[in-house]
Amino acid sequence: MDQYFAFQSVTGLISHVFFIAIAFYALQAIMPESWIRKNKVFQAQLLYILLSIAIGSAVSNFFLDISYWSRQLPGLLG
Repeated sequence: MDQYFAFQSVTGLISHVFFIAIAFYALQAIMPESWIRKNKVFQAQLLYILLSIAIGSAVSNFFLDISYWSRQLPGLLG
């Protein structure tokens, strides 16, 4: 039982980091130069990081939930 929780924890951690990195990469396609005030580069970088974390965590939770629910289906059907 401990191995199951360890596997679930590692899977969740890897999933979150992966999707946060994907979200950060995707957000770089946006050209926000017109939205950022002059001399506010640090705040813009911080916003990129926070948006990446929010989007990546939401997507990761979605995929982890789908994975969890799909493992529960055999119990429902059989």
